[in-house]
This record gives sequence, C-alpha cells and structure tokens, in this order.
Amino acid sequence: MTANRRPLFLLALLSIAPAALRAEGLNADEQRLVAFVDAHRADFVAELERAVNIDSATENLAGVKQMGAVFSADLAALGFNSRFVELPASTQRAGHLIADRVGPKGKRLLLIGHLDTVLHGGNWRRDGDTAHGAGANDMKGGDLVIIHALRALHSIGALDGTSITVVMTGDEEAPGHPTSLSRRDLVAAAQHSDLALGFETAIGNSGTIARRGIVSWTLDVQGATGHSSGILSAAVGSGSIYEAARILTGFHEHLGKIDGVSLNPAMIVGGTQAGFDGNAGTASGKTNIIAQHTVAQGDLRYLSAEQMKQAQAAMQAIVAKHLPRTSAVLTFAGDRFPAMAPAPANHALLAQLDQASRDLGFGPVPAFDPKARGAGDISFVSPPLPGLDGLGIRGSGAHAPAETADLATAPELVKRAALLIYRLTR
Repeated sequence: MTANRRPLFLLALLSIAPAALRAEGLNADEQRLVAFVDAHRADFVAELERAVNIDSATENLAGVKQMGAVFSADLAALGFNSRFVELPASTQRAGHLIADRVGPKGKRLLLIGHLDTVLHGGNWRRDGDTAHGAGANDMKGGDLVIIHALRALHSIGALDGTSITVVMTGDEEAPGHPTSLSRRDLVAAAQHSDLALGFETAIGNSGTIARRGIVSWTLDVQGATGHSSGILSAAVGSGSIYEAARILTGFHEHLGKIDGVSLNPAMIVGGTQAGFDGNAGTASGKTNIIAQHTVAQGDLRYLSAEQMKQAQAAMQAIVAKHLPRTSAVLTFAGDRFPAMAPAPANHALLAQLDQASRDLGFGPVPAFDPKARGAGDISFVSPPLPGLDGLGIRGSGAHAPAETADLATAPELVKRAALLIYRLTR
C-alpha cells in the first residue's frame, strides 16, 4: 500500500469500526437499560402476584376491567394516553386496554397482550423461582414484560419521540362474537403501526414467526331409522352413526397428510335424537333402533388462509360420498382466528431479536414450530404487519390449574424485549 493511500484506508476503517463494535455488544444507553432491569427484579415479582390475585377470567367482566385499570395506571405513569375501551354488551365481553404515544422516531410499534385468563384467578403461590396461578405465564407475566421493558426505556428517556401502541385485549381466550367487532380496536391500532410484537408465553429461547389459525366446524348427519335388524339393508341403509364414522375416519386419513393441518373432533352425539346446546350435547335412542341423527363438532387448524381453503375443500369432498340412505352437511363457523403466516418480514424481525439476545449474552433465538403453537391475537394483524410473538415470560401449564411462570428468567426476557424495542425505535 502506498503512503498516500494509507490515511484514506485508516479513515475508512475508523468509520466502520464503531458500527462493528456496536453489533457485537451494547452501547451506553443499552447498558443502562440492562442495569435498570436488574435493579427492579423484585418489582416484577410483586406486580405479578398483584395481577394473578385479580380474578380476570374472560367471563368475569368486572375482573377484566379491574385488571385493565391496574395496567392502565402503570402505562399512564410512563406518559402513555391510556384508557379502557368497552365492547358492546351484545358481545358479552368487557373490552380492551389501549395505551399509546405518538412521535417521529423509528418504527411505529404495536405491542399486544391480553388481560383475561381461562381459569379464575386469586390463587397466587410462590415456590422459589416458580410462581403458580392463573395467568402467571398466559399472559399476565407477558403483560408485565411489556410494562417493565417500557419502564426501562422510560428510565433513560428512550420513549421520548417514539410511536408505540399497547393493546391488551380482554377476551383473547374466548373472543366476543363477531370478531369483526371484538377485534375492531386491535385492527385499527395496526393501521397506524409498522410492525407488531406479541407477548404470549416464551417457549425456551425461541421466537414465534408463525401461528396457526383456527376455525370451528359442525357435522350434521341424517340417516333412515327403523328396526336394528335392517341395518345395512337396501331399504334402511347404514344409519347416521356409521356415516359419521366414515366421514371422521376420512378426515383422519386425508387431513393428517397435509403438513401444518390438524383436525380435532371434540364432541359427538348420536341416536334417534341428538343435538348440542352450547358446550353440552344430548342424545336418546335404543340399542334396537337405527340411529337417525348424529352431530359432531370440532376445530380445524392451519398455517395459512390457502391451507385452510385446501383443507375445507378436502373435508367437503369426503362428506359428499354418502353411505346408502344417509346425508350429511358440514358447516364452518363464520368467526375464526386467522393464521399468522411465516412471512419474510417476520424472519427479519426474528433476526433482530436474535442479535439483541446474542448481544445480551443470552444466545441465539431460533424460530419456534408453529404447529406446536395455538392461535393468538397477533394473527388478526400479522399479516399485513410484520410480526413476532412469544416475547412474554417462560412458564408451563397454561389453561390448567398447574400454570406456572419462571421468575428466574423474567429479567432476561424483559431485557431482550427492551433492547429490541429500543433498537426498532431509534
């Protein structure tokens, strides 16, 4: 290298060195974020106990509103315009907590949580680093990851000038009908956002870039009835239970071959008379009478809207091949959880989370298998928004009496979320 070129080379090297160093670690502000989270570990535990001891089961509308009021106050203290938006009484759901702030810096973020639980709360118990109780991980722990990450950002002035909207729905576990109404506010928030981050339970060190959608179905089967001695004859045919069994067997054999699709027949009743009333079914008949009516209900899960249509078409084709003297009608519910497809932009978001995790010393963040993940609110907005879920607290036993949260890893997940939000909003 000639002498006159050496200064230019050194200048170029110096210009890229700071960026390279930042990519390998944390800058001064990011280090302050980490220090704040470490200093407030005990607050997280105390606030999770407070939240779990509020009974906010989906159907407990007063409890959901109480939970919303607690988190609303926490967000208002960070400079958010925070309010509880009630849903119409016709939905039989409480409503949603919405908090936002508007500024010109960085990406406009939509942070998603939910206030409700499947089981009733008020059952907090701590055993070392394991917290027990309804919502401990799904998802009052996740809501607190949001709040503590934002609190850390607020402590260094990093929320100033940002555009962040927090939506914590009050009915994620059982959305009010129609979802066009119960998810109206979430969808509206997405229209003013650039990307969505969901804080459902973290699974290991992974991130969720795709979630399956879900739609309910009902199979209604009719057959000729008569004396049981005539079953399978030309005059009487096969009866409704045989026809229902044929159809469900066809579902099992065909849909199991479509990667990403699962179908669960959850309930079935059959006899001379049969039917469902909500989540309960009744049937009547005798062993010497051919079953005239059989009804089955269940759900279909899928990775994309295209896959849902493929599966539904296959199901209808199976239903159409009737046994003698039978008929059947397959219907799908109008309301459904859409799928969160694994778009390239979601992979790009995961890469940013992965880098944040590595810079914090927590290691890589792989994508979680969407076939092992249930439906979630982020699917109502991603697509079209780039989305990433599974940013909440780690735990086990969601939707069950043995639900737990891992308190030891809570600071790690708060730091990871805070650093990701910080970098996205610069």
